[in-house]
Amino acid sequence: MRRMSAILGCMLLPLIGVAGDWPQFLGPTRNNLCPETGLLASFPARGPKVLWEKTVGEGYSAPVIAGDRLILFHRVGKKDLVECLDAATGKPKWSFEYETEYEDRLGKGNGPRSTPLISGKHVYTLAADGRLHCLDLETGKKVWVRALNDEYGVAQGYFGVATSPLIEGDLIVLNVGGKNAGIVALNKDTGKEVWKSTSDPASYSSPSAVTVGGDRRLIFFTRSGLFILDPADGKVLHSKRWRARIEASVNASAPVVVGDEVFLSASYNTGGIVLKVKKDALEEIWSNDTSLSTHYSTSVHHDGYLYGFHGRQEQGTEFRCVEWKTGKVRWRKEGLSCGALIVVGDRMIVLSEDGELALVDATPEGYKERARAKVLNSFRSHLALSNGRLYARDEKKLVCWDFKK
Repeated sequence: MRRMSAILGCMLLPLIGVAGDWPQFLGPTRNNLCPETGLLASFPARGPKVLWEKTVGEGYSAPVIAGDRLILFHRVGKKDLVECLDAATGKPKWSFEYETEYEDRLGKGNGPRSTPLISGKHVYTLAADGRLHCLDLETGKKVWVRALNDEYGVAQGYFGVATSPLIEGDLIVLNVGGKNAGIVALNKDTGKEVWKSTSDPASYSSPSAVTVGGDRRLIFFTRSGLFILDPADGKVLHSKRWRARIEASVNASAPVVVGDEVFLSASYNTGGIVLKVKKDALEEIWSNDTSLSTHYSTSVHHDGYLYGFHGRQEQGTEFRCVEWKTGKVRWRKEGLSCGALIVVGDRMIVLSEDGELALVDATPEGYKERARAKVLNSFRSHLALSNGRLYARDEKKLVCWDFKK
């Protein structure tokens, strides 16, 4: 089963970096799985050894790494700032900045939410105001920019643009949310539009690309629900409405794809659902609001089980293990607030919104914690794990820990 889980993870999309890289949201195969070995089996009460840390500005954007380059996307004053740092030392290599007037209408911060994407010689950043930049990874020079919200007439959402872009072949694809441009594909080298599809509003979820039955497919969890598209032309092949009945709600966690099956989950009395993707239809495997109803955090699949946070973030959550095929809850753990997680080998690295870092066995036989330490202030951002180094940030600093044995 462990080997099968790794194979399924590799089916998600071609690697856009090299071994050891963490070049995009949710990691090299965009599913919270990390292939690295030789990592810590535990750590002291003070946490793993800190290799370096850096003061940061506003934003929820997570770091990404390719080779010796780490990309940090944040806001300092009235400027969005993209910085390239040495991944091992934190020393600066280059920076790129531009003025921004974005203000969050609910007061939840004015910095970027979307995580950058590194592919080949380029790095892509998507700002809270919808500006998509393509920069040269070596120098930081601008290659092209698109003001997506302005160009496609997208109204500001609750919290600004938060989806993280995806590379599929020569395309960069995004849930833009415009009229007749709900999902848009651009040429990754020029920024020119290749196709647009649907008029569905944007969510805060990030898409995936998968191979189903030998064919490549794009998987989007939009404001309304699931859309499965042909990457060649944007044709909608399947759709499934899955969202809260109330307007004041969000779809935010990313779809979890295992083989030809997809898990979606949302809060606000909505719940989780597993669907089997067939040639001409979607078959429901199970659905309910009691197994794993995730709010912002994306769950992870490992050896036939889902691990994730059940419940609405601001009302308190439970960390759970759920059987993929049935939705049966195998165990639940209170006292570890909603957060981000990575599965590496048979262990999970979990960072809670309270800034607690935990190392937990990825097993359905019960919650088994190997270590826990308070390492950051309260925050909502994702982790990155590259070449034995673990990276995470809060509202004040980005920290790099040594996670090698």
